[in-house]
Amino acid sequence: MLEISIIKCLTDNYSYLIKDNNTDLIGIVDPSDFETVDNQIRTKYKKLDFILNTHHHQDHIGGNAELKKKYNSKIVASKIDEDKIPNIDYKVVEGDIFKFGDTKFEILFIPGHTKGHIAFYSKLEKTVFTGDTLFSLGCGRIFEGTYNQMYNSLNKLKKLPSDTKIFCGHEYTKKNIEFCMKYDFNNKYLVNKLNWINLQLQSKKPTLPTTLAEEIKMNIFLRCNIPSLKKDLKMEKASDEEIFKKLRDLKDQF
Repeated sequence: MLEISIIKCLTDNYSYLIKDNNTDLIGIVDPSDFETVDNQIRTKYKKLDFILNTHHHQDHIGGNAELKKKYNSKIVASKIDEDKIPNIDYKVVEGDIFKFGDTKFEILFIPGHTKGHIAFYSKLEKTVFTGDTLFSLGCGRIFEGTYNQMYNSLNKLKKLPSDTKIFCGHEYTKKNIEFCMKYDFNNKYLVNKLNWINLQLQSKKPTLPTTLAEEIKMNIFLRCNIPSLKKDLKMEKASDEEIFKKLRDLKDQF
């Protein structure tokens, strides 16, 4: 069984401290900075076996070097990022299985935000770490990839079992729902979700994890095929991918 602790880093980043309870292996997903993450590791476990990186951006790998040096941790990252993430020990590609003790993570290649972006998905644990591709009620900006890549990556994630828990890289949920409510204004689920988000943030609690079922109901970027949304956007005859491109452009200006 996988134990997951959420660590808030920098301004709005989340890193995830993970433990395979059957083998006592310890890992960290996307360590944004050394000091914040190391404080949790020292307090809880005093060791770190693996560092799992979804992509190469500094706010996701900032703690890599010092953590690896201190704990002799092994870095797991995309083979495509081997020139951007120093000292990768396990260079993974789509379909690889990374065994974290008794927890098996399938590597999903989900480019768009970056060219080498990956997710770590455990079917047994019903858990996926999506980095900056799929957020709660949003998706990542397109920096190195293309609209088509991001669209396909989101649809790949959308096909996972609906009870999959989504752990993403940032606390963007409040801003994301404001965008959803502006352009998907007939979505009846959003008002109750907004109330819940506000309560969580007021209590200084994360809005994560979310589930894929919730995202399919409310995340506008997973709803590009919904006729009512196309009507709201006055793009009834547009393809689903054209709807995605329009929404991503609108979000960039939001």
